[in-house]
Amino acid sequence: MNEEVTEHAEELEDLLAFLRDARGFDFSGYKRSSLTRRIQKRMQDVGVEDFADYRDLLEANSAEFGALFTTILINVTGFFRDNSAWEYLQRDVLPHILEQSGDDEELRLWCAGCSSGEEAYSLAIAFAELMGVEQFAERVKIYGTDVDEEALHHARTGVYSAKALEPMPEGLLDKYFERSGVNHVFRPDLRRRVIFGRHDITRDAPISRLHFLSCRNTLMYFNVETQTQIIDRFHFALREGGYLFLGKAEMLLSDGERFDVANMRQRMFRRRPGESGPPYQPSIRFERLDGAGVAVDARRRQLRELAVDVDPNGIIVLDNDGIVALINGEARATFTLSDSDLGRPFRDLELSYRPAELRSVIERVQAELRALRINSVELNRMHADVQYFDIMIQPLFGPDRALRGTALVFIDTTRTTQMQRDLKRSREDLETAYEELQSTNEELETTNEELQSSIEELETTNEELQSTNEELETTNEELQSGNEELETMNDEMRNRSAELDEARTFVEGVLTSVAAAVIVLDANLKVRAWNRGAQEIWGLRIDEVDGEPFFDLEFGLPTRLLYESAVRSVKTGARSEEPLEVQAVNRLGAGIRCTIMFSPLNGNRDEGVVMLIEQESDNAR
Repeated sequence: MNEEVTEHAEELEDLLAFLRDARGFDFSGYKRSSLTRRIQKRMQDVGVEDFADYRDLLEANSAEFGALFTTILINVTGFFRDNSAWEYLQRDVLPHILEQSGDDEELRLWCAGCSSGEEAYSLAIAFAELMGVEQFAERVKIYGTDVDEEALHHARTGVYSAKALEPMPEGLLDKYFERSGVNHVFRPDLRRRVIFGRHDITRDAPISRLHFLSCRNTLMYFNVETQTQIIDRFHFALREGGYLFLGKAEMLLSDGERFDVANMRQRMFRRRPGESGPPYQPSIRFERLDGAGVAVDARRRQLRELAVDVDPNGIIVLDNDGIVALINGEARATFTLSDSDLGRPFRDLELSYRPAELRSVIERVQAELRALRINSVELNRMHADVQYFDIMIQPLFGPDRALRGTALVFIDTTRTTQMQRDLKRSREDLETAYEELQSTNEELETTNEELQSSIEELETTNEELQSTNEELETTNEELQSGNEELETMNDEMRNRSAELDEARTFVEGVLTSVAAAVIVLDANLKVRAWNRGAQEIWGLRIDEVDGEPFFDLEFGLPTRLLYESAVRSVKTGARSEEPLEVQAVNRLGAGIRCTIMFSPLNGNRDEGVVMLIEQESDNAR
């Protein structure tokens, strides 16, 4: 039994590695229980029993990849999902974000795992209601990301059905959506402020300098290690005081050093000031390409670019014309620069003359072809502590030793400078304080060891409860998705049933309105229809003859004389050229003369025959 389980697990890991290498989807960080359940659901749909055979199917049928990813990536979302959470968000969180930001400051929001876009648009509506439409269009930028390209395509269109918009609060539908046939489209002027793109939160670099980050009911699909890595990215993405909004099945139980709890019930957390805990370090990866693969030079170039962008020192690179060619992440954050400053002359930037006159120094470096250093440059900013920098201005040479540009490296020496000054002023005070702290620290360590034992037990229990809660939430999402499919099928069945009822009523009305007798036989010559004219002539009701062999009935019509004509019409699919006249007896026992025409049912052979019988009394003749 253990060998079968091990083999089963190895086949699953081989399949996941194949998906990663073939299509770039890395599911290695997903919980194995829910991932196995979703993959097996798709395997059951296509009639495959084991993972190895399913991998063979994927290699033979590339279209199956899309169906598998749709099954794994459960896209269950909605407008203003969980009303109480959105009420708290609009009442307490969004006003605080506006209060803490400047009047002209751009507000950056990220909706990670946005699926088909409902939550990103809900966030846009909430901010537009609070700020006003004009202010929203000028200041707010919302990024909606997901790994599912099909869901992102739906999100980019901004088109939703009336049923999807039912949770929308009263009055907002007509204000923010325009009718397009039976659907509704999000307002184009506000749609431009919502940007959708593919992003894998387990692998790709995060969006930075965020005021607000929403990632709801997404973390619960990943294992603990992957969740920790994602939280590291989120911590890096948020600015100090930025809010993190999680789903109701997700918590930050063990990250109190970097996040404060704003509201545990609504899963709202806030990034604490300072850099507590390890900072995010983006992983370096190379995309898999077809053909000969990635060239060595391209890999090295990508490695250099990534290394420069995460360098702790601010780096700005200029070309020989003084145009800004590169700004790394630290320089953008420190000097409030952005990608829009790329391609601008450096002399037009405030940084070129404040906090130090750099234009003349750059000219000197280019003329003398040697590096220069400016030490202890003081940077004063309003409402912020003073910073000190050593600035390195370095010429950049190509392989031919020709000057290609200039690099400016800003080395933050604030901590060193302040420490030196503080040490000079207060060395004795620090030594005294150190002795007192050492004594206190020993006492605290003793207490901490006792508390740590209790905390570890509580954390273990909390982790188990959270894991169970996440599993239940996943199952609930799957049930909800299946329920929506059943509702759609039920609506279709009701519509078809109504159409059939309408058609049946129409046919019955036509048969009833015909004065002559109409009898319809199926291919086996059994009665399928018996109209009122036939009932009035011979006194037999439809419930008495329905499904009975016509030529076994005895009711005053010599049916045996009609047998050959009826059979011929059924077999050949041709109507009788001449009417057949026979003597019959009606329900009153009176003799009548009947004229009978035979027509194939639906004009087709082997489906049945329609008999039109007109009576003529013998007395009249």
